Amino acid sequence: MHTKLISIVTGANSGLGKEFVKLLLNEQEVTEIWAIARNEETLKQLSDEYGSKIRTFSMDLSDRGSISDIGRELAQSNVTVKYLVNNAGFAKFCSYDDLSINESLNMIDVNISAVVALGLTCIPYMDYGSHMINIASQASFFPLPYQNIYSSTKAFVRNYTRALNVELKDKGIHATAVCPGWMKTGLFVRGVIGAQKGTNHFSGMVTPDVVAAKALRDAKKGKDISVYGLYVKTTHLLSKFIPQKLMMKVWLRQQKIS
Repeated sequence: MHTKLISIVTGANSGLGKEFVKLLLNEQEVTEIWAIARNEETLKQLSDEYGSKIRTFSMDLSDRGSISDIGRELAQSNVTVKYLVNNAGFAKFCSYDDLSINESLNMIDVNISAVVALGLTCIPYMDYGSHMINIASQASFFPLPYQNIYSSTKAFVRNYTRALNVELKDKGIHATAVCPGWMKTGLFVRGVIGAQKGTNHFSGMVTPDVVAAKALRDAKKGKDISVYGLYVKTTHLLSKFIPQKLMMKVWLRQQKIS
C-alpha cells in the first residue's frame, strides 16, 4: 500500500512551474514535492527557499533515461502521486530553417515525448482523486506559422490530455490540459532568437501565478481543459468557428510578418 502522497512538477525552478510548487506546498495532504528541472543551481535555490518538503531532481527530460530514473525512484519510495504537473517545455520563435534538425526534434522530445512518458510512468502510482496537469498553450488552438513546431506540440498535448482524461475516468484520475496565453516567464529567453521572421507581438500578457491558481482550481473540479483570461477564452471560441487559414492570416498580420 502506498503511504506518502507526493506531487511531481517539471520545469519547477522558475515561471509557471515554480508557481505550481508554491500552490502545492499549501496542499496539506501532500507531504513531498518532487521538483524536476535541468538547472541544478536554481533547484537548490528552490529547495533552500521552500524547505525540506522539496525534493529536487536535476535532469534533462528529453533523455528517456531520466524518465526511467523517475520510474525507479517511484518504485522504491512507496508513494502515491497526488499531482503530476507536466510543465517542462520550450519554444523557438522563428522560421523552420532557423533551427537545426536536432533542435527541432529536441523541442518535440521535451514538449511531447516527455509529457507522455512521465504520465505513463506515474499513472500506476496514482489513485482515485489524483490529478495530471499538462501544460498546453493558447498556441494549440490553431497552426502558427513561424512557431510551427511549438504550436503543433501544444495541440498534441491538448488533444492527448483531453482524450486521456476520458480513459482515466474509471480510475477516478483527472487529466487537465492548461492552455495559457502569453505569460511573463523565461520562455522568451529561449524563444526569441532574433530571427528575421518570428513572434514579436505578445498580446494579453499575464503573470504565471494567476494561470497556475486557475489551473489547480479547474483540475480539482475535474475539468479537462483550463483557459485563463478573456483574451485567451475569446481566441479559443474563435478557433471553433473561424477557418484555420483565416486564423493564420490574422496571426501573420498581428505579428507584422509578410
